Amino acid sequence: MTTKVSKTQWKYLEPRPDSWRKQLYLKGRKLRAHIVWSDMLVNEMTPEEIADSKDLPLAAVYEAIEYCETHIELLKQEAQEERRYLEERGVVLEPLNQSSVISLLRQPRENR
Repeated sequence: MTTKVSKTQWKYLEPRPDSWRKQLYLKGRKLRAHIVWSDMLVNEMTPEEIADSKDLPLAAVYEAIEYCETHIELLKQEAQEERRYLEERGVVLEPLNQSSVISLLRQPRENR
């Protein structure tokens, strides 16, 4: 379920004031919601499979998915910032294939 309204209360997600990132983390874990979501997409896993592989409640996975799908711009911005930071320090990265990333993000969840 994708919604344009941003939640202010999350049951399983929280900010990390000590991090430069503004995106949310799973409560009590050093695990960003984006990592749960992107691992699920890249590895073509179901929410149940990612919950099992990361030892998370299924509801936490669904909350991470909802958060990421409603905060795409923040996630893109932080990814670009991290990429710039690494490149400035001489880290060689693979070229970013934006068209495949964007097409994956635009697919309805049930088609992934």
